[in-house]
Amino acid sequence: VLKVLLIATNRHSRWMANYQAQPLPLGLAYIAGYLDPERHPTKMLDLMFTDDYLAEVEHAVNDFQPGLVGLSMRNLDNGSNLNPESVLPITKEVIDRIRSVRDAPIACGGPAFSVLPEGCFDLVGPDVGITGSGGDSFADLADRLERGESYRDLPGAVYRENGEVIATEQQQTSGVMKPPRLEGLDLDRYAEAGFGIGIITKWFGNQSGSDPHRENLRPIKDVMDEVKEMSHRLELGKFFFISNGFNLPVDHAKEFCRVLIKSDLKIEWNTALAPEVCDLELIGLMKEAGCGLVIIGDLVVDARDPEDLAVRLDRMYQICCLCEEGGLPYTVGQTFGAPGETKGTVEQKLEFLRSLKPALANLRVGIRMLPGSHSAEQARSEGQDFSDADLVLPTFYVADSVKEWIGDYLKAEASQNLAWSVD
Repeated sequence: VLKVLLIATNRHSRWMANYQAQPLPLGLAYIAGYLDPERHPTKMLDLMFTDDYLAEVEHAVNDFQPGLVGLSMRNLDNGSNLNPESVLPITKEVIDRIRSVRDAPIACGGPAFSVLPEGCFDLVGPDVGITGSGGDSFADLADRLERGESYRDLPGAVYRENGEVIATEQQQTSGVMKPPRLEGLDLDRYAEAGFGIGIITKWFGNQSGSDPHRENLRPIKDVMDEVKEMSHRLELGKFFFISNGFNLPVDHAKEFCRVLIKSDLKIEWNTALAPEVCDLELIGLMKEAGCGLVIIGDLVVDARDPEDLAVRLDRMYQICCLCEEGGLPYTVGQTFGAPGETKGTVEQKLEFLRSLKPALANLRVGIRMLPGSHSAEQARSEGQDFSDADLVLPTFYVADSVKEWIGDYLKAEASQNLAWSVD
């Protein structure tokens, strides 16, 4: 038997106007669901609502005496250019505190770690990292450690050998998900502090087919079984359906809503819509099925092509108008400072926002740069000197043409619109 302590290190809240969103550590709960409870008694520690988080970590380690500690890193930072906060220093502090009281292997994983595994590994210093979806690999890691075997050839493993950081090839997801283990998390508090308890409806992995949105879909029955289980066993009534565009493909979205309506579960849920194919029938079905709010995010593109910008804004406008016509509340996002941004394109975006009646509007200054991203390439082409490893800390691209004034300008605009926030 190898006991496993799982720790969610995210302590950052996202504020939009007067709305606080504190996301449930869903990835950690899914990881726990992959562990065999007979072989690996598991305890979850969530640091989101903890005042003295290092003392809580020390107490949990001393009390539980784990043989393996897993840390989930949801985000690299809070995503704000104006008030940036990195998650990594907290994770480093947690690892140091664990090592001060317990000699047990420490593993890091999660979406943030997978974005920059080598940089994260160097900065926070675990014994091993795991990239990708992580469920199967982390369960395999626990099994190997229990048997006293090496994890050097574990798919998706990141470790140090002879002073060099080594990363093995990620394991392809099977497409079959085990249900998350949510016991031990403050579900009532999370239901009040965010958009709802997250349920994945679509994989985010890359597919080679012609319709990745369709190929990445989880079967409706699997999602519904998970909703019913959480609704009945845990008495949960508010959910967030995680998808990179709930409306894609639109026929599947409509069928999902019809199944949910027939289930008579009477739940409340939120999701995100892509500025793509949508119609009033889908909006009506979503509302009838219990949807209370949708997030409409913008696709960040160069502002150098006025035609592209106009097309993108028009697509977003059509989706927003459908929500308003169908009586479905929505939030909308808009990014300022992309390559080619000018005073004219800024005003074009502001006019777009003024024409709408969103529940919330989030105005973002700059684009968070990541390795291989267009914004990072653009910054280098303009003479900025940085390595991919530097991007592990909050680093944003803002076009030189607006950099000096855009933050203050947007804050002044937001002060006249109560539903607007700037970060």
